[in-house]
Amino acid sequence: MSKFKEGNLEAPTRHPLNWNDEDFYNEESLNTELERVFDICHGCRRCVSLCKSFPTLFDLIDESQTFEVDGVDKADYKKVVDQCYLCDLCYIAKCPYVPPHDFNVDFPHLMLRAKAIQYKKGETKLSHKVLTSPQKVGAIASKPIISPIVNWSNTNKSIRKITEKVLGVHVDAVVPKYHTKRLSKIFIEENSKSKFKVAIFGTCYGEYNDPQTVIDLVDVLRHNNVEVKLIKKTQCCGMPKMELGDLETVVKYANENIAPLKKLVDDGYKLIAPIPSCVLMFKNELPMIISDNEDIKSISQAFYDPFEYLSFLKESDNFDINFKAIDKEVLYQIACHQRVQNIGSHTKRILGLIPDLDVSIAERCSGHDGTYGVRKDTHTYSVKIGMPVAKKITDTTDLVVSDCVMAGNHIAHIAKQNIEAIHPISLVKMAYEL
Repeated sequence: MSKFKEGNLEAPTRHPLNWNDEDFYNEESLNTELERVFDICHGCRRCVSLCKSFPTLFDLIDESQTFEVDGVDKADYKKVVDQCYLCDLCYIAKCPYVPPHDFNVDFPHLMLRAKAIQYKKGETKLSHKVLTSPQKVGAIASKPIISPIVNWSNTNKSIRKITEKVLGVHVDAVVPKYHTKRLSKIFIEENSKSKFKVAIFGTCYGEYNDPQTVIDLVDVLRHNNVEVKLIKKTQCCGMPKMELGDLETVVKYANENIAPLKKLVDDGYKLIAPIPSCVLMFKNELPMIISDNEDIKSISQAFYDPFEYLSFLKESDNFDINFKAIDKEVLYQIACHQRVQNIGSHTKRILGLIPDLDVSIAERCSGHDGTYGVRKDTHTYSVKIGMPVAKKITDTTDLVVSDCVMAGNHIAHIAKQNIEAIHPISLVKMAYEL
């Protein structure tokens, strides 16, 4: 009885990921823990609607001879693991058994452990390794001679079928464009000084695929008298490699980023990234992966979501709320990796200040989730997960907005209407008439 009483009224807490422990990569130990947690999930089933992992697990149980977890072949545990894209929503929003509850269930980190063992055993496909190397791919695909060819081939159905066979990218998945004018090339330095200082971690996506959104963020910040600089020569945040279970590369990337980011923090800068996954990586995940590193803790405390920082400016009486009216109807999808930061609905509140802007909220997963939405083996599930959001788009909806542009593009792509997706910061810039 005490197991159901203790900890229920306390806030969820997460333990460091002890990936350096010898037992972490012990497959027998892993299977024992998977069976324990799967049995708890089987008795609860609250997360059945979140993603494909839980329906996969429950189908395995319901189709077994015993109708219990002990009737499931341990080799089939992999089917559950492969459907987890580490959105963390089960931990934050649904599971009643997370620490400090005695059951101590951390489903996402258990899935991460299983993925790490798969990676260690060499079971990860080469195509997945390529798809989770956005900086390396972007550096090549954005070259002046190569970029037009890549962008053209990504719109050619025949070539996409070849890409599907070679790289495992589903022929119908939306893929990003590559820009020869990278963010670091078009960003203009300014010498303005302010007590509000921000350094932008542009991200791989912002550097190669969507530099305009980052420029819109810079313009909004500068309009509000914030000193802004772009952090150059940074490494990938590591989120794609973490989703793969390649923890050694995650730490390697982190060690390359820590020194320049820590220097900026020491110089009084707050840090912002335009992609929720990258913010989450520095805020939450890396402090749990390299928990003995004090510098990453300082970096974590200095990292902000873009709209979280705008709210900070507003509370500091340094935010211009003199917006021009925008007579549009928008569907706003709240990105999963923003929700699990537990920072509140800052984007919704700031957009609510824009006159005549009609905002409908979709608080469900887009289904995109990194490479999950583009891979041949998971794209169909991704569409199914994101369809409830896409169905919220009506004939009067003008735009889809999401703090994760990739999620927004995925929703717009699977919708029956022909509609554009943009980052909400671009709406703020529009309302300022910049």
